[in-house]
Amino acid sequence: MPNSYQNVLAFLFAIEEINKNPHLLPNISLGYEFHNFIYSHWRMLENSLVLLTGQNEIPNYSCGKRRKSTAVLTGASWATSVQIGTLLELYKFPQVTFGSFDPMLRDSGQFPSVYQVAPKETSLALAMVSLMLHFRWTWVGLVIMEGQKGHQFLLDVTGEMDRNKVCVAFVKMVSSALVSYMALTKEHIILTKEISQVKVVVIYYDTDFLNDVNYSLENSIVMDKVWVTNSQWHADMTGKNFVYNSFHGAFILSNHHEKISGFQTFVQEANPSKYPKDLYLTMFWFQNFHCSFSDPDCSLNDCTPNASMTWLPVNRFDTAMTDWSHNTHNAVYAVAHALHEMLLQQAQRPSLGNQEGMMFSPWQLHPILKSMQFINPVGELVNLDESKKLDVDYDIVNFWNFPEGLKVLVKFGTFTRDSPHGLQLSLSDDMIEWATGITETPQSVCSESCHPGFRKTSQEGKPVCCFDCTACPENEITNDTDMEECVKCPDDQYATVQHNHCLQRSVTFLAYEDPLGKTLAGTALILIVITVTVLGLFVKHRDTPIVKANNRALSYTLLISLTCSFLCSLLFIGHPNTANCILQQTTFGVVFTVAVSTVLAKTITVVLAFKVTAPGRRMRQLLVSGAPNYVIPICSLIQLTLCGFWMGTSPPYIDTDAHSEHGHIIIMCNKGSLTAFYCVLGYLGSLALVSFTVAFLSRNLPDTFNEAKFLTFSMLVFCSVWVTFLPVYHSSKGKAMVAMEVFSILASSAGLLGCIFVPKCYIILFRPERNFLHGFRDKTHLAKSKNIIS
Repeated sequence: MPNSYQNVLAFLFAIEEINKNPHLLPNISLGYEFHNFIYSHWRMLENSLVLLTGQNEIPNYSCGKRRKSTAVLTGASWATSVQIGTLLELYKFPQVTFGSFDPMLRDSGQFPSVYQVAPKETSLALAMVSLMLHFRWTWVGLVIMEGQKGHQFLLDVTGEMDRNKVCVAFVKMVSSALVSYMALTKEHIILTKEISQVKVVVIYYDTDFLNDVNYSLENSIVMDKVWVTNSQWHADMTGKNFVYNSFHGAFILSNHHEKISGFQTFVQEANPSKYPKDLYLTMFWFQNFHCSFSDPDCSLNDCTPNASMTWLPVNRFDTAMTDWSHNTHNAVYAVAHALHEMLLQQAQRPSLGNQEGMMFSPWQLHPILKSMQFINPVGELVNLDESKKLDVDYDIVNFWNFPEGLKVLVKFGTFTRDSPHGLQLSLSDDMIEWATGITETPQSVCSESCHPGFRKTSQEGKPVCCFDCTACPENEITNDTDMEECVKCPDDQYATVQHNHCLQRSVTFLAYEDPLGKTLAGTALILIVITVTVLGLFVKHRDTPIVKANNRALSYTLLISLTCSFLCSLLFIGHPNTANCILQQTTFGVVFTVAVSTVLAKTITVVLAFKVTAPGRRMRQLLVSGAPNYVIPICSLIQLTLCGFWMGTSPPYIDTDAHSEHGHIIIMCNKGSLTAFYCVLGYLGSLALVSFTVAFLSRNLPDTFNEAKFLTFSMLVFCSVWVTFLPVYHSSKGKAMVAMEVFSILASSAGLLGCIFVPKCYIILFRPERNFLHGFRDKTHLAKSKNIIS
């Protein structure tokens, strides 16, 4: 049984309810007459004139027959309401429509006699978009009927989609006029091409438009699509054996209504005996209960005994009230309440002497209908005043199509407009029967979601829902899907390899417990022991020629400064603090200056020793007075001045490095002023270069214990280490930078120790026969003889 006939039953049910109600129109029975407005403009107008005049052969001419109709209820199609309304307005005849709310009919200037019972649908777009957001559908197509109502919905739904970042895959505006089969086929081809790119399509329609789209898509066998539409689906419920229905699993948003008590029983008890003049009901009985027609009066015979509509399956006869049936019920009550109010007003006025009692013209209902509002039998507020109409809540229904033509509408959710944002939609996902070919919640997206660790990158010239996924840069993360920007981890945290969350960095430094720290500290301690041992050996053999030959005081000073240099390297290992950072650089600079200036003093001593061999030389006085020894305090004072300036302007401080080692924060000493640091190194380099030059020039001087060549080689090692240090230091980071500085200190100090003192220790320990003064003299005499001969 089609849904349109249910409107008739809802109309009859309301009439009977009102006639039995002692409080509404008491002692008055409502009557009615039906006129079938078929889809033909001239037939529609002809039937309207018959309704108005009561004349069949001569329309628009009254032959004295009194018209008893006071209002007209028109169907769900807005086109019908508009065409009939234009004619009824000539007679000021009230027209109450039970179709869905249409903004076009609100124009009181063009349609002053048209009243809409249906509530507003301004939240329909929000309800549909909420449904999209619930299932994370961001790529949706729109098929919308042409006309003012369709364009208004298009503006509403695209606005909501834009606000919620849901993209429109396509918009297809389809004419609501009836078209030929070839036109329908062409339309079907266009729609099939466009809907192939999406999984979800919204269809917004009215009754005229629905039949076209329904037929077009039914015949195209479009499966694995989810259809979202705006009212109860007007599917053919006559038992078509077609399992793979295109609309199986469709989502339908229908107005929420309370259940009207007694309506289902009323519909089930309807039969031809109760309504003998209802030809449609008679034909329906004939088709479903094996009846036959008698020849004389076409009455039904031989029907199944005690036949009732309760015997029929739901696909043949659905008793669930549709939106339009509910509106029909409310429309009848609206007219009844208006008549009741009119009668109350007339009863309060003095009698006008009308012989036929309280009679009035239909136009007199207009003032009452314009402001009409009442509570219907189920407690809902019905308002005909356009300015006071409320929006409506929605039931979300799933359309099921099973074998043997069994088609069912199953409610699985609601949308409540007045609930807090985010709580308006309530669904039971487990009740959903998805479209054919879909086994789980479908994904309708232009691009697959970007997983944590990636961010969305827009595709040029495409909607925001179409994007590429780009991995997050170093130390940045995304911890959710489809994030547009990566978030940088705090300095004390670092990004995982997957770039999906931050982990706490562990604090580290060049510690004694580290393998590298252990190695460097152990090396420093060994070199300290060796240096102290050498110093002890020199003290023990202080009276031997090899110790006395080159100023043993300078040797002691050099050994002590080398010991301090090795100890200085230990300041770079361990947890840094402010004191350590300052001591590292000042101690390093001063101690190394003492060591290098001592080497310079020793070199100058060697040169002066050979310059004073001739009597009367002024150099003898310099050597005897110990002038070379003054080189050490003078050079050290200059270095102390540089270090003092450094400490006073921009001293070293504790710094952190979160970039050198993944997952670690390195605590280290920052040099403060790099300029001052390089000045200290430059000064050391200058001293080393002067020492190297002087030693190199005196390398061929004859002496058994002449150490000029060893001093030359030691300065060569020293300069090589620190020249290599500069580029390597700048290319290192974190602990490697500190370790490089410690290694350079140890290597350069060890070079001085090894090149200057190892040969002397070798003679003292393993070649004592060479540690005598006569050897020195014999070698000197031999050298002089060679010079005389030459």
